[in-house]
Amino acid sequence: MSFKENILSSFMALENEVDTDSYVHGLRNEALDQFEKLGLPLRRDEAYKYTSLKSVFNKDYRLFPREEKNINYSDIKKYLIHQIDAYRVIFIDGVYSSHLSQTTHDTFDVCLMSSALNNKKYATVIENYYNKLAGKDSLSSLNTAFAREGAYIQIPKNTIATKPIEIVNFSTGSESAMMVQPRNLVVVGENAQVQIIERHQSLTKNDVLTNSVTEIFADKHALVDYYKIQNDNESASLIDHTSVQQQANSEVRLHTFSFGGALTRNNLNFVQQGEHCNSLLNGVTIIEGKQHVDHSTLVHHTAPNCESYQEYKQVFDDRAVGVFNGKVLVDKIAQKINAFQQNNNILVSDKATINAKPQLEIFADDVRCSHGCTIGQLDEDALFYMQSRGIGIKEARALLMFAFANSVLESVKIPEIKSRITKLIANKLKVNIGFDL
Repeated sequence: MSFKENILSSFMALENEVDTDSYVHGLRNEALDQFEKLGLPLRRDEAYKYTSLKSVFNKDYRLFPREEKNINYSDIKKYLIHQIDAYRVIFIDGVYSSHLSQTTHDTFDVCLMSSALNNKKYATVIENYYNKLAGKDSLSSLNTAFAREGAYIQIPKNTIATKPIEIVNFSTGSESAMMVQPRNLVVVGENAQVQIIERHQSLTKNDVLTNSVTEIFADKHALVDYYKIQNDNESASLIDHTSVQQQANSEVRLHTFSFGGALTRNNLNFVQQGEHCNSLLNGVTIIEGKQHVDHSTLVHHTAPNCESYQEYKQVFDDRAVGVFNGKVLVDKIAQKINAFQQNNNILVSDKATINAKPQLEIFADDVRCSHGCTIGQLDEDALFYMQSRGIGIKEARALLMFAFANSVLESVKIPEIKSRITKLIANKLKVNIGFDL
């Protein structure tokens, strides 16, 4: 059975199972029609010129598990930021795990997307925000058609989320090949604040494909601090779509740490719709073997007096492939914009590849916009100096690469996250060094 045939038959089964209102039902059918019309992305499509999905979609995926599989906290503890007290929304093979999660409805909502979609209490929020930012591309549409679970987060006006929120999707290998499609909606009210940590983790060597969509709305003076930790097995692939809409004086910081997985594609789209918005997109990528990481970013300035800052540091070893396709779009009305974009890359191996395409599209005439891209290797003089001071070549390389990536870590506001990322970097570089942050 082809992937398309599998999709159509699975959609019929989904329609008979889920119980959603007519609004969401209509969105599902429209999205499926859009997917059928567009088909899967191909390399002849400009957005996927350097990223082939052929090897990802040539497997016979099950879209829904045949049975629910329980796991214990001890099985997943190492993947959680357990040093901090946090609300947790945890899914096992796309199914919510109540005994591993901690949700709330006290002063703000941290709960399930399925609950929000089927509860009249949230009907107004769903109709105003759900599927308003998600793209109309084929894979976003595929998620809209099939998404039935994910995290729903709503922080009301003048409210500060008392604890960070972790969204974690685990795959157990209950199927030989599994595709999950989580859907998250984050609505942060005026003058409200929240910190969110997202992770997708496979607990198996079986093939897993995650096609995730997250929509984030930041109202006036809102603050959203979002962290994506991507360190999955080499049998797992992730296609992530995160769309952000900002109102006046809001700030959204999105950090992406990509260390693992067979193929990772991050589609990050920001739209600034009010004055004095601030958008920060930072990323660290360290991969090896035949791993592939693709960052595709867009910051759209539609209002004046705003700022955006993008910085991606990437290290590639062996035959690893990286792609950076970053774009800043400034409308004519968006005067006095300050936009910065930088992509720096180190190729440890002469067989590693980076394809970089930083772009500026500016229609205003009173702006400060800059972009840059560097591709190089480690400084041989610095390596020689460190070795002359008694530092082994392996540790010297690791120190230089950590120093290279450290500027991105400086903007991490949660100490436990910074400590976890530091350890992941050391592990990825295969050294045991106690980096002092």
